Amino acid sequence: MPHNDTFYWIALFAVLAALINGLGIFIIYRYRNWAIKSKPYFICFAAGVLIATPLMLALPQAIGKNFYAGFTALLGFLFMFFSNGLIKKITKTEVLAFGIVAAEGIAIHSFIDGIIYTVTFSVSILAGFLAATGLVIHEFAEGIITYTLFLKGGVKEKRSMFYAFMVAGLTTPLGAFVAYPLVNRLNDSHLGLMLGFVAGVLIYVSASHLLPEARGEEKKHSSVAFLGGVVLALFIVFSKMFG
Repeated sequence: MPHNDTFYWIALFAVLAALINGLGIFIIYRYRNWAIKSKPYFICFAAGVLIATPLMLALPQAIGKNFYAGFTALLGFLFMFFSNGLIKKITKTEVLAFGIVAAEGIAIHSFIDGIIYTVTFSVSILAGFLAATGLVIHEFAEGIITYTLFLKGGVKEKRSMFYAFMVAGLTTPLGAFVAYPLVNRLNDSHLGLMLGFVAGVLIYVSASHLLPEARGEEKKHSSVAFLGGVVLALFIVFSKMFG
């Protein structure tokens, strides 16, 4: 795929992620009850897409480019495991700084989302589209969560909206645009290692972050929403394979 086309896809989804994040923030500000009730379904659907994408597409493509990509996938998973564990530990011990530290963790997470867009689209449009679809959907719930965290930290409502968008919305396109010039220079073997790392991150985000959070607010049809995400990923992959 030409580099210009790759950049356009990355830019499109990175900006879309920021807009969906902002929409989540606006909706919880205006329609709090509906947003809180709907959030688990968005999280479950996104988790379904994000668990299917690395297992069916990203990781096999990564190993195809570099045999050792499985090791970097493990590194990506462990990176997310320990960094999220550190953030949780800090937020529990520093009660007064809860909102700020939690928001810092979300900002890092969103920045990594932007890097994921760049890496996956640089490998193939299909891998990028699937990963970006799951990530964009979960941005809605992330906007709601970030806004709520700032409120818990004692920030006023309208200021919480602004801070939440800066922290969780704008950091995603920032990560994508910062990573693009660097990723663009990688050869296929190094890109395979990078994609393996990204696959590990996606598996962690889905299985250890999104699903437990959704299970904590179990809804009647949350499993259906999860399977819907898996089915969407399967449909897109098979459509590409046999279309």
